[in-house]
Amino acid sequence: MEETPKALRVALVEDDPRIQQLISAEISDEGHDCTCFTSAEEFLDSAGPDSFDLVLLDLMMPGMDGLCCLKQLRRKATAKQAPRVVIVTALNDADKRREALSNGAEAYVLKPDLFEQLPQLLQTPPML
Repeated sequence: MEETPKALRVALVEDDPRIQQLISAEISDEGHDCTCFTSAEEFLDSAGPDSFDLVLLDLMMPGMDGLCCLKQLRRKATAKQAPRVVIVTALNDADKRREALSNGAEAYVLKPDLFEQLPQLLQTPPML
């Protein structure tokens, strides 16, 4: 008997309300819970390190950018509490990609490619 996939708790940190609405609707359509944040500061103030299974984090935002948010999130979380973090950005920059991945991001996805990759990103990772 096949196990039903677990609904993920997804945090979407995106400052553009139109993009936020499109992505959150797609996540909900895939059967997952999505909580939206309009800034990195709002996300860090509201979310504990174990509040979410997956964080979709915009790179370029007013105030704190996604890389600073990623670094703070990683400092706050233990290995067991750390959510998966995917950087979602319009910036195709190899240096930023390397920096994000070296700071613990699972992936660096360009916004035009997100909807194609979203079903795979929303797969529940296997339990270790």
